[in-house]
Amino acid sequence: MSMADVSVVVLVALFAATLLPRFNLGLAALPAAFLVGLAADRTADEVTAFFPADFFVLIVGITALFAVAQLNGTLDWLLDGMLRLVGGRVLLVALVPFLIGAVLTAIGTLPAAATAVVAPVALGLAARYGISPLVAAVLGITGIISGLLSPLAVYGTSARRLGDTLEIGLPDSAPVVFFLGGLVAGLAVAAGCLLVGLRTGAVPRGRVSPTAPGTTPTTFVAGPAQAGPETGPGTASKARPETESEAEATGRAVSPAAARALTLTCLAAVVVLSVGFDANIGYLGLTAAVVQQIVLRLEPGEIVSRIPWNIVLLVGGLLTYVGLMQDLGAFARISDLLRVEGAPLLSLLVLCYIAGITSFAASSIAVFATTMPLVPAVVAEGASPVGAVLAVALASILVDINPLGITGGLILGAARPDDRPRLFRHLLTYGAVSVVVGPALACVAFGWW
Repeated sequence: MSMADVSVVVLVALFAATLLPRFNLGLAALPAAFLVGLAADRTADEVTAFFPADFFVLIVGITALFAVAQLNGTLDWLLDGMLRLVGGRVLLVALVPFLIGAVLTAIGTLPAAATAVVAPVALGLAARYGISPLVAAVLGITGIISGLLSPLAVYGTSARRLGDTLEIGLPDSAPVVFFLGGLVAGLAVAAGCLLVGLRTGAVPRGRVSPTAPGTTPTTFVAGPAQAGPETGPGTASKARPETESEAEATGRAVSPAAARALTLTCLAAVVVLSVGFDANIGYLGLTAAVVQQIVLRLEPGEIVSRIPWNIVLLVGGLLTYVGLMQDLGAFARISDLLRVEGAPLLSLLVLCYIAGITSFAASSIAVFATTMPLVPAVVAEGASPVGAVLAVALASILVDINPLGITGGLILGAARPDDRPRLFRHLLTYGAVSVVVGPALACVAFGWW
């Protein structure tokens, strides 16, 4: 057995081990890279050279910027405005989790952090307005999926950077196309979910008051539990209103209105400079976060503690291992095994199912990062570069709504205890169906883009 084959076997073993309790994939990936590298006569320095420093800056910068927006109350202010706009219109209330999820991930929030915010909002609104918990959860997570491929999101920037690194020939318009593809997919799932909900009564029609007068949430503040993917059932932050004293304490010497204005200005500047002038969004995010930290007199530790270091470790460890696998020729070997001669779309379909099935219980971003090196071979056969990347990305994230992963754990943790057993069964059914249907739809709908 060649070292390329050994590296593939070890990768499969790492993903299989994620089913075990107390196993951390990111923590295990780095020593796995070191040991496999030693066996392949690679020095520690050579293995370390595969560490993705650009991804480190990207994730830390974006999440630091989001942490400041959360700490100074800007995020809560935006969420509060959304809820005030919809009043008692149940259809619009049901769409609030979708909109919140889409906005959060579109501005760069990691899926686990966005889910920790959206889950209590979605399940709280479902309980108060008589909406099915499953419909509310699906709409919220679908919103998160809709924004994941924006030029500011980790998935969107990862797709572009990996595409450039792998030299698959992505055009300059690729970031916009990725975002539109994710948005179209999310809107299609949300429309189908609402249609089924309205026909079955899972979403009441017309204008309805909350079950308990005065209980409609105004501002949702998520605690530190949302900072990373290791958050499990029962740890999702509870929705609670932010008081004026908390806002004053957060803003310190700056008024809440001035703090919000500064944060919104920084967010706009990051968007304009990164999208319009191709500036590095990770460094932009870090710069904006530091400027706000100094002006608003925030404790640096409060920002650093909200950076999801487990995600940093996960992505850094896995991509280091993936870099070693590429150096050993593992992905070239896998591509040869999966290739269907003369049928690039069929090869892409196989690749999408690999991504979807693996993502069912593993980290989607990890699966996407490890699947992307297989895309060049499919593109070389004639598949569209943008379409192939988009299809693989969507295949890996459309299966996220299941109770066996991080997303499902956060949803179940935010649900009422009486709803959890039934919601678990519904999420499991939905997840199983999405594994069968999602990759095929992603390939057929977007493989030609």
